[in-house]
Amino acid sequence: MRIVVTGATGNIGTGVVRALGADPQVETIVKLARRPAEGVVTADVERDDLVPHLRGADAVVHLAWLFQPTRRPERTWRANVLGSMRVFEAAATAGVPKLVYTSSIGAYSPREDDEPVTEDWPTHGWPGAAYTREKAYLERYLDAFEARHPKLEVVRMRPGFVFQRTAATEQRRLFAGPFVPGSLVRPGLVPVVPDVRGLRFQIVHTDDLADAVRRAVTRPVRGAFNIATGPVVDPRFAADLLGARTIPVPAGVVRAAVDAAWRVHAIPASPGLFDAVMRLPVMDTSRAESELDWQPGRDAAATLKEFLAGLREGAGADTAPLAPDRHRLHEVSTGVGRKP
Repeated sequence: MRIVVTGATGNIGTGVVRALGADPQVETIVKLARRPAEGVVTADVERDDLVPHLRGADAVVHLAWLFQPTRRPERTWRANVLGSMRVFEAAATAGVPKLVYTSSIGAYSPREDDEPVTEDWPTHGWPGAAYTREKAYLERYLDAFEARHPKLEVVRMRPGFVFQRTAATEQRRLFAGPFVPGSLVRPGLVPVVPDVRGLRFQIVHTDDLADAVRRAVTRPVRGAFNIATGPVVDPRFAADLLGARTIPVPAGVVRAAVDAAWRVHAIPASPGLFDAVMRLPVMDTSRAESELDWQPGRDAAATLKEFLAGLREGAGADTAPLAPDRHRLHEVSTGVGRKP
């Protein structure tokens, strides 16, 4: 098989490339990314002609996603929504028989109880955060895309939060900012964890998600798959992991603190993203287990311990810089987009 992977240098992409590379059914992996790296074809899903890269592929795995800048939602919309649409349409034009797209638990409509949802739960996202809006919009676009291309097998992976050791520093930069001391996040040094009522979420190790993607690529399946490991992570779970105690803190207080830090540019994660996390459903993963024969190799505790170790060690700090943003360079050189 010849597989094309977009976003091949990212947190999920590196795991997917490893998983596909170990599968004897996969002969060739074409790695596309905006970030220059050895063995990677530099390509921007937002602007470059993708059809030549996709032609002749047995499957396209679309992972490319821009998390920042959250303060410029029009920028992430162009890269994530319009860029993804270009990948989908290029796959159809190139005659690719299978498309595997990594959506997210964030695409799901809010649910405040703990009853697990299956893949037919509505995917309208939380409107107050760019990330969830973008994921939900692409779910709607794929509905129409599948109707127009019924012979193309479309798979939507919907994972929880995805962690691995080597992405720890990058994820700290993306979501917590430079003022969170990763070296201090260790058992015994964090005395208390805020116990926010209703805060809980699911996670999965990058390699376990990558294994699910590999299975979706190499099997005749289509549709959506929830991907997460157990148990569900909540403040008490985190406190036990860190050897800390919990103190009850109202969600409104935490939200106000996030908002204040956001306004002074102390953190890159917006208060809208906190609102979205507070409303995430709990996912049922039985379809992946039955149709993909998938089981996570690591539970939530092992996944978070590895991630925290990566934070302390500064793992992922040597990530290669992005290729120049040609569109932004054009704006600067011509004056287009400048405020008067």
